[in-house]
Amino acid sequence: MNVPKYLQLTVFSILLCGLLAVSEVAQQSSSVSNSTVQNVTAPRDGQHDFDWELGTWKTHLRRRLRPLTGSNTWVEYDGKTVCRKVWNGRANLLELDVAGQAGHIEGLSLRLYNPESRQWSLNFSNSAAGTLTEPVFGEFKNGRGEFFGRDTLNGRVILVRFVIACADSSSCRFEQAFSDDAGNNWEINWIAVDTRVRE
Repeated sequence: MNVPKYLQLTVFSILLCGLLAVSEVAQQSSSVSNSTVQNVTAPRDGQHDFDWELGTWKTHLRRRLRPLTGSNTWVEYDGKTVCRKVWNGRANLLELDVAGQAGHIEGLSLRLYNPESRQWSLNFSNSAAGTLTEPVFGEFKNGRGEFFGRDTLNGRVILVRFVIACADSSSCRFEQAFSDDAGNNWEINWIAVDTRVRE
């Protein structure tokens, strides 16, 4: 059967348009899929995770006097915390100055961001000791920071957990806990609640 040439061209054109449309849809689907994969797997850059803390804060601190001894005696302090940016936000320096019936605490915390691991190290010093404690390492997820490390207490190696959780931009809670059983149980020994001082 002879099909007229104009019909052959019409059928060919329809088939060609159909193939091009299918190819376009496939390319768009692949582009969306690749974009989605890149968004899911792209590592998060956390170098500005502490920018919210810059400035001056009123601090109320509670400290357990004898951690990991079974004692539940706490002491309280009031004062202020000042946080300053270093290295354009990839580090910051925090100064704590509080006093209470148990005495006076001058603390210094240097937080450093590692762009390779995308984690922060928190390094603390008390003016009474004049040395840095071993750092805790971690990151922020969904606005909550969790940092872990090791230290010694009364000659024993212990684990340290430090958690930062903020209700909003004007109030934040800092909590330190120790574990002497490889992290099976944690005992909180330091709770600081900061309230922003408006400049």
